Amino acid sequence: MTTSVLTLQNAALSLDGNAGRVDILHDINLSVQKGETLGLVGPSGSGKSSLLMLMGGLEQATRGKIAALGHDLTAMNEDALARFRRDTMGVVFQNFHLIPTMTALENVATPLELAGHKGAFDLAEAELEIVGLSHRRDHYPAQLSGGEQQRVALARASAPRPQILLADEPTGNLDETNGAAIVDLLFSLHDTHGATLILVTHSHGLAQKCDRVIRLRDGRIADDAQHEAAE
Repeated sequence: MTTSVLTLQNAALSLDGNAGRVDILHDINLSVQKGETLGLVGPSGSGKSSLLMLMGGLEQATRGKIAALGHDLTAMNEDALARFRRDTMGVVFQNFHLIPTMTALENVATPLELAGHKGAFDLAEAELEIVGLSHRRDHYPAQLSGGEQQRVALARASAPRPQILLADEPTGNLDETNGAAIVDLLFSLHDTHGATLILVTHSHGLAQKCDRVIRLRDGRIADDAQHEAAE
């Protein structure tokens, strides 16, 4: 029996821009199952990153309902959403979002400390070893390559063992070699820890590694294809 970890019911998103109100997403109905790997694809401006932000509570739906792990995200305020993300989700961004004044180890350990994890620095060090960066633990982001920074960001996202892992164009700023390494790490962490993985990508190859691919166009779901993930 499958278990839904994320459901969206008639979810819509509109934002105020310089030219007025802009409708980003329209009536999204979607259910994501526990342990599933889901790729969000579509042309630029189709709404895929905005959909990921709704799923993570980083944007509030204009209307409709979004539930994650049995909790109604649309009923939470910003503080409650931040706590919920901290306890249940990991997020990896295209631009890394590391704190420049902290070392790699501190970037991974600090969120663990704030969440009350015991032995945060030991956990962080172990996670950096998993992503192959234990030898760079004392380096600052500016001293790391793009691929290394994304490995630190991935370690930070996965260290608390989130039930849901969200990745927004995780290979977008990386060369082919580093991008492939990050993809391997993402799916390895999914396989090892069983997190539900949802990622936005322009890469056809990366999307085909997922159990299921959602294609967006003009803020709507244009296609929902489930298939056997590529090896």
